[in-house]
Amino acid sequence: MTNPTRLVAAAPALVVGAGGAALADADGARTIAKDEARRRIAAGPPPLVCHGPATLRRLGLEAGALRDVLQLAAFVRPGTFFVPTPAGLAALLGLPAPDGLGTQATTVARTAQALTAELAALDEPARQAAAAVAATMARGGWPWAEAVQAVVGTAPPGGLDVWRRLPEWQETAPRPPAGCAPVTDGEARRRLAAMLGANAEDRPEQADYAAAVARAFAPREEDGQPNLVVAEAGTGVGKTLGYLAPASVWAEKNDGAVWVSTYTRNLQRQVDHELDRLFADAAAKARRVVVRKGRENYLCLLNLEEAVAGALGRPRDAIALGLVARWAEATRDGDLTGGDFPAWLVELLGARVTLGLADRRGECLYSACPHYGRCFIEDSVRRARRADVVIANHALVMVQAAHAAADTWLPTHIVFDEGHHVFDAADSAFSAHLSGRETADLRRWLLGGEGRRNRSARGLERRAGDLIEDDEKRALLEEILTAARALPAEGWLRRVATGDPMGPTETFLARVRAQVLARAEDAASPYSLEAPTEPLVKGALHAAQALDAALARLAQPMVELARRFARRLDEDAATLDGATRVRLEAQGRALERRGTVIVPAWRAMLAALGDAVPEAFVDWFAIDRIDGHDIDVGYHRHGVDPTKPFAEAVVRPAHGVLVTSATLRDAGGDPVEAWQAAETLTGAAHLDGAAVRVAVPSPFDYARQTRVLVVRDVRRDAPDDIAAAYRELFLAAGGGALGLFTAIARLRAVHARIGGALEAAGIPLYAQHVDAMDTGTLVDIFRAEERACLLGTDAVRDGVDVPGPSLRLIVFDRVPWPRPDILHKARRAAFGGARFDDRIARLKLRQAFGRLVRRADDRGVFVMLDAMLPSRLASAFPEGVAVERCGLAAAIAATRAFLAGYRGD
Repeated sequence: MTNPTRLVAAAPALVVGAGGAALADADGARTIAKDEARRRIAAGPPPLVCHGPATLRRLGLEAGALRDVLQLAAFVRPGTFFVPTPAGLAALLGLPAPDGLGTQATTVARTAQALTAELAALDEPARQAAAAVAATMARGGWPWAEAVQAVVGTAPPGGLDVWRRLPEWQETAPRPPAGCAPVTDGEARRRLAAMLGANAEDRPEQADYAAAVARAFAPREEDGQPNLVVAEAGTGVGKTLGYLAPASVWAEKNDGAVWVSTYTRNLQRQVDHELDRLFADAAAKARRVVVRKGRENYLCLLNLEEAVAGALGRPRDAIALGLVARWAEATRDGDLTGGDFPAWLVELLGARVTLGLADRRGECLYSACPHYGRCFIEDSVRRARRADVVIANHALVMVQAAHAAADTWLPTHIVFDEGHHVFDAADSAFSAHLSGRETADLRRWLLGGEGRRNRSARGLERRAGDLIEDDEKRALLEEILTAARALPAEGWLRRVATGDPMGPTETFLARVRAQVLARAEDAASPYSLEAPTEPLVKGALHAAQALDAALARLAQPMVELARRFARRLDEDAATLDGATRVRLEAQGRALERRGTVIVPAWRAMLAALGDAVPEAFVDWFAIDRIDGHDIDVGYHRHGVDPTKPFAEAVVRPAHGVLVTSATLRDAGGDPVEAWQAAETLTGAAHLDGAAVRVAVPSPFDYARQTRVLVVRDVRRDAPDDIAAAYRELFLAAGGGALGLFTAIARLRAVHARIGGALEAAGIPLYAQHVDAMDTGTLVDIFRAEERACLLGTDAVRDGVDVPGPSLRLIVFDRVPWPRPDILHKARRAAFGGARFDDRIARLKLRQAFGRLVRRADDRGVFVMLDAMLPSRLASAFPEGVAVERCGLAAAIAATRAFLAGYRGD
C-alpha cells in the first residue's frame, strides 16, 4: 500500500494573501511572490491550499489544479463546524495557531497529515464506508482520492445512496390543544435563574426583562385581541435567555409550543445554543427543540438520488455528491443553509450540486416519493408539532400565516426577536412580483424540465398525474399545461433583451424593459434600474391586456382542479389510503395558492396599468442587474405599510406575541414619538388594543467603554483618501475592525488599496463582494481571528455578533441614508417626510454601534468618515457618549490611545 504520509508531504502547501504568498515544502516555509505562486500552480504538482476559490481569486486566476484541505476536512469530519482558514483548521485539530503566511502554509501541510491520520483510526465499518465513497469520488478526479484510499483501502465505488441508510421518521397522534395557564413574574425569574446557574453574575435588568415579557404568555381575553408586548432591551440585558425563560415555562405548563422567530441565521444558532441550558442531554433537547425552516432549505433525497444517477454523465459531480453524502449521514436535520452544512462547501463545489439539491421550487412529490419516510423536511415538520420550542425565521412564520388554509395549525405564541426587521420581513412576505424569474418558475412548476438545464424539474404531470382518475380531471390538467406555455420558456432573458420575445409574458416583459431603459436616468449603469409604471410606453397596455387574458386561462383550471381534489378527499374519505390523502391535500393546496393568490395578484397589478394604483400599494417596473448584467425584468408591487397585513395575518390570530430588539424606538428626542415609531415598525399600531410597552436599558457604561469620532477632513469623493483613512485606523486598532460601506464600488476600491499594508502588519483583511466566500463564512472568520479586519456593506452589520476584542473598531464610510428609490419615496410621503429618513438613518447607526460592546469588559471606537453627519442624528448613540468631531490624525491617535492594552497585539 502507498504510504499516505509520503503522498501528502510530497505536495507543497500554498497560502496567498493580499500582498504576497508563502510556500511550505520539504525545505521549510518561505514567502514567495504571487507570480511565482501562479507559476507553481501552472507547473504542478497541485499544491495544498485552504479554500481554493479564494486562493485563485487572490492570484487573479480563473482556474488551476489545487488540493484543497477543506475538501479533505469535509470528508473526514462531516457536519463539523470550523472556520475555513488555516487558523480555523489549527483550532479544529489542536495545532498551534499560525501568525503569518509562512506558519499558515505550514499549518495547511500539517492539517493534511493530521486528517489522514484520523482516517487511519476509523473502525472497520466506517473505513469501508469511507472507502466506497472515496472510490466514487476518484472517478470524478478527486485530488485526495489516492491519499485517502492509501489509508482506508480500496473498495467498489458506492456509498452515495445515503437515502437507504437514514432512519425513518415515525408518525404520532395529533397533539391536544395547549392549555391557557399564565406565566407569573416569579416563575419567569426562577426559570431564568435556573438556566443561568448558581455561579452566574447578578443581572437584575435581565430578570426584570424576563418578568415583563411574561405578559405575552397570559391567557387571551378576547378573540382577535392578542397579548402583544413590544420590548426594547438594550445590548447586554440578555434578552435571548430573558424571553426563553417564560417561553419554556409556558410550554411546559400548557403542553404547547412557542415559536421563536429570528431574522438572521446567526441568531437562530444562538437561540439553539442557549437552549442547551435547559436539557441534560442532546437526546432530550432533540425531542423538545426544533429548528424549523422552509422546505427550500433542506436536502431533498430524491434530488440527491437523481443527481447521483446523473453523475454518470457528469463525472466531476461525483466529488461534490460524495461530500454531500458523507454530510447527509452525519447531519442533525438535513439543513443546507445555516445548519451543520458548511457554507464554504457551496463556494468550493458550486450551488448546483449543493444548495441546488434542495426543493427550491415546490416540486415535492410528498408521499409518492420513494424517500418520503426518511425525508428531512417531513421529519422536521413532525418534530415541530411535538416540540416545546420551535426556532424559525420571520419569512417562514409570515408566509405560513399568509397562505394558511382554514384548517392549518398555526402557532398561538410567537416571539419575534430582531424585531426591528419585522417591517422588512413583512415587506418581502406581503409583496408581489410579476417578473421573468417568477413566471418562469411557475412554468417550470407546471411543465417540469423542458430544456437542457431543467431536465430534472418535476412538473405537475409527474407530481399529480396518477391522482387523476377521470376524464374531467385529465382535461383540466391538459388545459393547465397548455395555458402554462404562455409563461416564459428557457432563454427568455436573452429574447426579451434582443427584442424577440416569445408569447404574451415575454412580450409584456420586453415592453417593461423598454420603459425602464427609456425612463432611467442612466440606462448604462451597472446597477439595477427602475421606472414608474405610468405613463406607459407604446404597446405596453396592449401587452398587459394580452397577458392578463393568458393568466385568466391558466388560473381557472388550476382552481377547478384544486376543487376536484378537495371534493375527492371528502367523497372518498372512507377508502383513501393515508399516502394518497397526503398527496391530494398537498397538490390541491399548492394549486389553490397559485390559482387564487399568486396569479390573481399578478392580474390585479396588470389591471392597474393605465388606471390608478390602489392607495395602499406602490408599483414600479425594474431591471435587476449584478455587475452590469441583467438578471431579471419585472413589475413589482409592495404595500406602503407592510405591517398592516402582518398584523392581520400573523399577530391578530395569535394569543400572545412578543416583538423584541435592542433597537425598536427612534432615539430622536420625544419619547412619545419614539414609541410610536416602534409600534409603526412592528405593526402594533394596527391592532385594536394597546400593546404592552417594555423598555430595559443596557447595563453597559458606554461613556466609559466607547468613543464616537466624526472625521471632518476626509474627502468623500477621494478614493485614495478614504482608503488611507481605513488603513491607518485599522493599523491603529491593531486589527479587530469592521469597515462598513454604503456602496459596493467604494468597498472594493478600499480593499484593493489597503490589503497589502495590513498583511505586512500581520492583520488579515477579508471583504464581502471580494473574497470568494459567503457573508456568514466571512463573519465566522472575523469572529474567530482576533486581528482580522472585515469590510462589508451596511447590511452586513446584522450578522456580526462578536464579543471581545475581535471587534473593537467600526468605521462607517458615509451616513447610511435610505436608498432614494420609488418605494422609499412613497413611504417617505406616508411616514413623515424627512423625519422618516432621519429615523431610518438613526436606527442603522444604533444597530451598527450596538455591535461594538457585547460584554461588560468590551471596549470600542466608532468612527464616521462622513463630515456631513447631521447633529440631529447624534441621538442614535447612547446617552452620555459624546460625539467628537476631529481631523483624521486626531482620530487615529484617539483610537490608538483608547484601545491601548485592549488590542490583539
